[in-house]
Formats: sequence, structure tokens, C-alpha cells
Amino acid sequence: MFDAIGSFFGAILTPLYWITSLVLSGFHSVFGAIFGDASGASWALSIVGLTLVVRASLIPLFVKQIKSSRNMQLIQPRVRELQKKYKHDRERLAQEQMKLYKDTNTNPFSACLPLLLQMPIFLALFHLIDSAANGEKKGVLTQKQVDQLSSAELFGARIADTFLGASGDAATQVKLLAAVLVVAMTATTFLTQRQLMTKNMPADALTGQYAQQQKLLLYVLPLVFAVGGIAFPIGVLLYWTTSNLWTMGQQFYVIRNNPVPGTPAAKAKEDRDAAKRRKKGLPDEPAAGTTLTATETPAPPAPPRQQPKKQTREQRRKQGPPRAPRQAAPRRPGPSEQKNPD
Repeated sequence: MFDAIGSFFGAILTPLYWITSLVLSGFHSVFGAIFGDASGASWALSIVGLTLVVRASLIPLFVKQIKSSRNMQLIQPRVRELQKKYKHDRERLAQEQMKLYKDTNTNPFSACLPLLLQMPIFLALFHLIDSAANGEKKGVLTQKQVDQLSSAELFGARIADTFLGASGDAATQVKLLAAVLVVAMTATTFLTQRQLMTKNMPADALTGQYAQQQKLLLYVLPLVFAVGGIAFPIGVLLYWTTSNLWTMGQQFYVIRNNPVPGTPAAKAKEDRDAAKRRKKGLPDEPAAGTTLTATETPAPPAPPRQQPKKQTREQRRKQGPPRAPRQAAPRRPGPSEQKNPD
């Protein structure tokens, strides 16, 4: 059974070994020409380059995740109504919630998709560096590159070493660098989730089951990385820390420029936009409910009333006396109103 599971994961990871090693080798050929093929800086920057390529390829998925996450936050009042209505019927509640998710094009698991899709790359890089530490090559890496990666040092610590496996004269440097990266990885994970909860979640979404899930991610996920990070090679820690920094910056940009309505981030954006308009001397935006649609245009102002042109006495004399108003003809009496001659 275990052999079958190992064969299954091996079949999945083998193509990823080739893709990961190909990107890593490509960046190393560039940075190696600058810092030297065997230097730790060239291999560290190659890992950073690999991270940027992976995260850039996930941007479309991130956009989809943002849209689904916004919908998930905005429909929380409706979800709570369903929970109250069907609190004694779990099956009907699940059906109604799934119908609501489908109608609003919301995926409740979208927040985990970027993380789940990165895990295979993460595991491939882990095995790639771990194998290099033992002199084994995977993917397109040559034996010379494997030996260079295995011995490459960054701040006196080998990139292939782990916090738990540190030994020898450089054990202190390895543990110190690994500890710094683990703390950075944990802190960026926590701050990214906290940024989302404090700035881009409406008040209605801060209570209920969805809020509990977000709090679970806020505290549990960094703890998982902190515990597991001590067993990761320094190169893998560098990959994950860079990925977290990318996520934090990407999320900051989205929250700042496209916040969820009714959140502190939306209020801050309104204040910034108002300040920019005042700085340019533009009027404030119209009040809510009076905003013109894209097809509407403001009505033109009424032309000023023109005063009659003044005339001289000679001009008035030439025009003659004013006409008398036309009088209506007298009404003829009807038959019933005519006097009887008798």
C-alpha cells in the first residue's frame, strides 16, 4: 500500500522536478555569471526568482480568489438568515447554502486554492534541495550544479541545511539564519491574514462561522509554519518567506485600490479620493443616491431671461398706438333662453 502511495506521489512530483529545476537552472545561469556559479548569493537569488515565477503564474487564480472572498464576506448576513431559518434541519441548510454560493458565484474554499496549488511546487523544491544535500540530482540539474547547490553558503550557513540537522562548525550560523527565516515566514503569514480581517472585512462578516474560520487561519496557520519550518532547508524557508512577502504586497495593493464596500479600507479610500479632489480644486462627489449613471448627463442650465430692448420715443411713435385686445363675439342665447313672444 505504501509503495502504491509512493508511486502515485512520485508520478505527480516527477514533472514538477523538471519544471522547478529548469526555472532554477535558468535563473542560476544569469546570477551565476554575476556572483559566481558556486556562490550562495546566486543560488539564493535563483530560489527567489523561482518564487516570483510561481506567484506571477498564480495571479489569475488570485484575482478569482479575491472576487470569491469579497462575495463570501458580503453574503454573510444572508448566510446567518439561512442558519436561523434552518437551524433544526442540517441537510436543508447545506442545500440552501450551496444554492446561495452558486447563485452568487462564490467558492467558500477559494481562499485556500493559492496555498494548495503552491504545495506541490513547495514539495518539489524541498526534495530537490534535500536530494542535492545528499549528492543526488533531480530534474535537469547537472551533477556539477547539484554539488554547487549542496555546498552553497548564505551568511555562513549552507542553503541545504536545516535547523534540526545543523551540525559542525557552522551549526550556529545555520540555526540563527533558519530561526530568522522561520520567524519571518510566521510573521508574514500572521500579518497577511490580520490585514485582511482588520481592514477589508465588513462588520457583518466579523461574526459567525465565517469569522471563526478566518480567526482559525489567523492563529493556526502561522503556528503550523513555525513548527514545520524547523525541518525545512534554508532554501525552502527562503522560498516560502518570499512567497509570503509577495502575498502581503499583493493583498495590500488590492485592499488599497479595490476594497470591499463598508470596510475601514473603503472608508480610507474615500478619504484619499476626497483629499485628491480638494487638492486639484474639484468639487466633491454628489451625495449617495444622486450619482448619475454612465448614460445620463446633467441637464444644461436654463438660459438667463432677456430683458425687453429699450426703445426711443421716436421708435414707439413710428410703431403706432398699441392694438386693442380682440373682443370675443357675443354668445347667442340658446333655444331655451329665448324669450317667448307671447
